[in-house]
Amino acid sequence: MAVGGAPGALGPTDRKPTRWETDTSEGHSEWYIERWRTMAAEGADLVGEARLIDAMVGRGSRILDAGCGPGRLAGWLHQQGHDVVGVDVDPKLIAAAEVDHPGPRYFAADLAHLDLSSVGEARPFDAIVSAGNVLAFVAPETETDVLRRLAAHLAPEGFIATGFHVERLPLVDFDRSVASAGLEVDHRFATWDLERWHDQADFAVTILRHRSS
Repeated sequence: MAVGGAPGALGPTDRKPTRWETDTSEGHSEWYIERWRTMAAEGADLVGEARLIDAMVGRGSRILDAGCGPGRLAGWLHQQGHDVVGVDVDPKLIAAAEVDHPGPRYFAADLAHLDLSSVGEARPFDAIVSAGNVLAFVAPETETDVLRRLAAHLAPEGFIATGFHVERLPLVDFDRSVASAGLEVDHRFATWDLERWHDQADFAVTILRHRSS
């Protein structure tokens, strides 16, 4: 279910607006929803990121799709038998996810203020996936806050998988936020199908875990 009727329904009303809200034009959410619906109707492969997550977890794992958009990954992971929660700041995307990919539990919330215990989802997650440039669309200077909130929802042996274009979020800044959030880089790849990382790559897929003591 979606909670509230405005972005950030699970967070404070005076929060910083995300880049998704400030840097996109009117009608962008509707265009984005229809783009994914069109690609799905054309038979495009839309769940490559989810296949990687599915391969990394045990059966029936608890998974958070952080920045789930209209639900393409959350829905597929639910179909594989996982216990899935999807969160996005945009209530229009949450509404589309509920229609197009039913099964997961969906909530509208700002990741920088995420507290799923307030809606009965206190049990930690075995995996958290944040694909589709989500970390590059959060509010400026909240990247560390977002990673801290994700870490707070992560099981001790769990992992966070992020993916974004590095021109949108420089890795030096991202890695600084990772360390500040009490996390560490476990693996890094150049694509979701695990091409080896190299310094000229324009995309980074990073697997994070709680920092070792």
